[in-house]
Amino acid sequence: MIERHFDIPFVANLALREKQIQQNYRPIIAVHKWFARRPGTLFRALLLSEFASPPLNTSFYKANKLHGVRLADPFMGGGTPLIEANRLCCDVVGFDINPMSYWIVRQEIEHLNLVAYRHAATKLREELEVEIGHLYRTRCMECGSTQANAKYFLWVKVQACCRCGQDIDLFPGFLISEDRRHPKNVFLCQVCGELTEVGDRKQPGNCFSCGQALTLQGPARRNHCICPHCSADNKYPDARLGPPQHRMFALEYYCSECKKGHSGRFFKKPDDLDQAKFAEVKALVSEMQLQFVPEDEILPGVESDRLHRWGYRHYREMFNARQLLGLELSCRLITKQKDQRIKNALATNLSDLLRYQNMLCRYDTMALKSLDIFSVHGFPVGLVQCESNFLGIINGDKGINIGSGGWSNIIEKFFKGKSYCDAPFEIKHQGGRKVQVPIRGEWIGDIRNNGIPSEKRMVELSCRNASEVEWTPESLDAVFTDPPYFGNVQYAELMDFCYVWLRRLVGDQSPAFAKPSTRDYDELTGNINMGRGLEHFTEGLSAVFQRLAKALKPGAPLAFTYHHNSLEAYLPVAVAILDAGLTCSGSLPCPAEMGASIHISGTRSSIIDTVFVCRSTGRVPHRWITDSPEGISQLVREDFENLQAGGVKPTQGDIRCIIFGQLIRLSIWYLRHGWNSIRPCSDRLQVVADWIAEFGGLEAVEYHLRSIWLEAAANQQVMVRESQEEYAKRDAEISF
Repeated sequence: MIERHFDIPFVANLALREKQIQQNYRPIIAVHKWFARRPGTLFRALLLSEFASPPLNTSFYKANKLHGVRLADPFMGGGTPLIEANRLCCDVVGFDINPMSYWIVRQEIEHLNLVAYRHAATKLREELEVEIGHLYRTRCMECGSTQANAKYFLWVKVQACCRCGQDIDLFPGFLISEDRRHPKNVFLCQVCGELTEVGDRKQPGNCFSCGQALTLQGPARRNHCICPHCSADNKYPDARLGPPQHRMFALEYYCSECKKGHSGRFFKKPDDLDQAKFAEVKALVSEMQLQFVPEDEILPGVESDRLHRWGYRHYREMFNARQLLGLELSCRLITKQKDQRIKNALATNLSDLLRYQNMLCRYDTMALKSLDIFSVHGFPVGLVQCESNFLGIINGDKGINIGSGGWSNIIEKFFKGKSYCDAPFEIKHQGGRKVQVPIRGEWIGDIRNNGIPSEKRMVELSCRNASEVEWTPESLDAVFTDPPYFGNVQYAELMDFCYVWLRRLVGDQSPAFAKPSTRDYDELTGNINMGRGLEHFTEGLSAVFQRLAKALKPGAPLAFTYHHNSLEAYLPVAVAILDAGLTCSGSLPCPAEMGASIHISGTRSSIIDTVFVCRSTGRVPHRWITDSPEGISQLVREDFENLQAGGVKPTQGDIRCIIFGQLIRLSIWYLRHGWNSIRPCSDRLQVVADWIAEFGGLEAVEYHLRSIWLEAAANQQVMVRESQEEYAKRDAEISF
């Protein structure tokens, strides 16, 4: 059972390492972008803790076959629990209300002939090279060759002055590259537009071309920009002007001939040839009949309203002409594929490519790479945007991709992801070294054609609301899931960006693409625009848990991950479990986010999930059932020390989330008898809140944790227990 066999230090160490660079541990996630994926190592550990022979640190690195285990995930999202269960031979059933989730998980699990895929993908890129390859060639500033590869085109937003009507460049600053991955700092001259390399960022000196003083700070700040022509104060954004216009001002390129004798990167100001090529594209696209470019409007929303403020009204306006041409031609080539699974794979590639091929991508001046549109889990509209080479650049000698965001990059990571399905592995850390351990005998998929005889596995995926599913009573051996977190990222709003393209390309083959948007009122996220608050979230979660509780066999686990920075957001979890007639038999901490993530690093957010394990009947250790804040503090201290033993350095935010998990677990234990699930939702939430307050709440537990609280860091950082005093009944258990 999970409660007995889950090894917190062992799993915490693996999960923490995985989240730092998840594609190395679980390459399958590279099939397509999804948000906040939980560690695959965590769900593998949960499954093996429940169904395999202990100890976990032994079974984890061996092939396991859990034939006959039927598992469901009602909120499959990116598919992590289902993928891990499928790999262990379980029969899996998955649901998600979001069509993009359904599509992505299907592509992850669906078997693919990799030889055929590689051939088709390579051919597609080669045909694109013939059609548009010349549009990504530029003149090398050192050897003069016109066959150098444009790696990134940098664009600045421009706006017509409210007084004189001339275009204003909305530069927030003039530093193009820092001296981290390039020998010197690269500055743009605000007068002549030439690029100058300097050693001192704070005192950059003068432009090598025109002699004017270089400056770090640009004219655009705090939504104001002074016109250099008439000194008028202009405000931005101004939605009345329509979608933003852009001006190309710099390129990073790659010249294979000069690279051997060149230190650092290649930068240049766009010349007449670069400008002429883009003018050629604009003229061509204006005359084309675009069959696959979506005409969909951007619907109002928490995230999409930011786009509206910038004047974007349609998704196609978020791409420049060169990107639209490449995407249109790619779609035309994909539709010619006769093998449906190959076609689906390439369509998935194009959908994932979109996040790098749009005019909201930014250029990282330190890492010198493109940041995809979802790098901060939102729609960040910057003033300087980065256009990546659409085809991707392959180093002919080594076959390695140079730069990011092109077809060659997408093909390679997709191929690695699907190859992992045929030959999964784990990473073991031995004496400071990482060792890849093949798990021979395990595989991921619905069918395995290279086996003799061919093997099939039961995989049932549906784009449906799990609260409406009719389950056969006592038909499930387990439910493992990562449900939505109240008030979280608006996944549907973001995924519409990909969905409108994918729907136009392959939407006729699946009922899941019938809706014009992935958004749904019943989605379990807080959303002001759609009137979804805490009660909506509670009722939705409760409805799903109630149905699943009836489908579970007696004593079978419903285990799920959860974390939030507010205790209020945990109340629906307690209500849903109580409504389902289940008892929370365990709350286990595990790293689930990356401390270095842009949206987490330097904040008070937590990277620690609580794994809630719930059952209809079973036993729990006597010492887990405490009746005082001091008792909870001791359990939290043990969790803290276990995480430390796994290499995690919990912050104050992490400690708080561990406390939340323990408070919710205990509230369920003490409220389960006499619980009235037909009371109004607000009353049920209040009952849980009142119990926690009467118990002493967060503050009372924190009081007893002063020593570790004061030593813990306040903010998240990049990160790669003394046992409780023994007493006579320490191993005693309580039945429920």
